[in-house]
Amino acid sequence: MPDVLIRDVAEPVVGLLKQRHALHRRSLQRELTNSLDAAVHVPFAQKTAEITAAIRTRPGRGGRAFSDSTPLIRANRSP
Repeated sequence: MPDVLIRDVAEPVVGLLKQRHALHRRSLQRELTNSLDAAVHVPFAQKTAEITAAIRTRPGRGGRAFSDSTPLIRANRSP
């Protein structure tokens, strides 16, 4: 199996990975391998749909309502 070297990983990230590997009772190497495997095996469309859903629901969490901007855009585009 090929080796991969990742440089300049932020200290907080390394700390979180160390917590996770201890929690799962795995070596750090196994935890990193499992994390990479999980990240690349999620279908791209699923990740995109989750991100889109999160973005669409974000404005509603603050209790703000947004009006439809279509008339403003059309007015701005008309000569």
